[in-house]
Amino acid sequence: MCLWGRLPVRCPADHVTCASKATLGDPCASSSLSLILTPFPKMHTDSCPFGDLPMLLLRQICFVNKRERNMVFLFPLESFSPASSCRLILAANRDEFYHRPSKLADFWGNNNEILSGLDMEEGKEGGTWLGISTRGKLAALTNYLQPRLDPDARGRGELVAHFLTTDVDSLTYLKKVSAEGHLYNGFNLIAADLSTEKGDVVCYYGNRGDPEPVVLAPGSYGLSNALLETPWRKLCFGKQLFLEVVEQSQALPKDALIAQLLDVLNNDEAQLPDPAIEDQGREYVQPILSKYAAVCVRCPDYGTRTNTVILVDADGHVTFTERSMLDKDPSHWETTTHEFRLQS
Repeated sequence: MCLWGRLPVRCPADHVTCASKATLGDPCASSSLSLILTPFPKMHTDSCPFGDLPMLLLRQICFVNKRERNMVFLFPLESFSPASSCRLILAANRDEFYHRPSKLADFWGNNNEILSGLDMEEGKEGGTWLGISTRGKLAALTNYLQPRLDPDARGRGELVAHFLTTDVDSLTYLKKVSAEGHLYNGFNLIAADLSTEKGDVVCYYGNRGDPEPVVLAPGSYGLSNALLETPWRKLCFGKQLFLEVVEQSQALPKDALIAQLLDVLNNDEAQLPDPAIEDQGREYVQPILSKYAAVCVRCPDYGTRTNTVILVDADGHVTFTERSMLDKDPSHWETTTHEFRLQS
């Protein structure tokens, strides 16, 4: 899916602001995730027959046959208005098999400084698809839709967890990952350093695209289970809905903004036909195409299990809201909110 916006370009770190997925496994397998990021410039005041697909669209990822489907929206703005309290907006969906065990988002790490959900499938415990730390590190992962996976490849869930626990900056980390990109099945990785004092930096790398990571300049971006800005219809549609909400964000109370973003993440209108998805996914995507081609995926045993909205204001105050399916029941949901201030 593709979101409207500027393509990734290299730019000086202090001109970039980013807004806003023991043993580490591949949490994106058989999952879906959508993510929307809204960065502002520096300021001074298994039942599914898919292959691995990462997407970040308001952060939506869809995983089928234990393969991730993810979507991410990245929306860095050219200018910052003091009237707007949000410097970063992220909205995301995680699609996954309903029976796959995972933990709801909570703090973990040596000093409980990392906030994320965690994969708990046996042998893959500890991986994650989206997370943020009190030190200002944020990462989101999507899988690249591919008809066949290498069963011996390394688990991609470790890529997010390792970044969140390291002291390495986002660009340096992605350069290291790019040197080992051939060891993994297809993926896209967003890594960001959020700093109220120095400004925010957001970077991107996909191991099925250019060999080097890029720093993303202010603009808006869409990432699904293809490379950044690939114009899948559901990504373009989701981004349009997201931008309509973002345009109203200055006039909306925080609770109303979060509610409207959750509405976007739960839109189940299939965006068909989409030859780009069919060509990339081939026969593996056909059986569930009518469900997979929507922002919110809903199959009998697989689909959108988690909606996540992250807001970061000008002072570094983070609001992390997660709406999660309970008991494998698409009619039973729980919403929780965590709040903290960035230490960077």
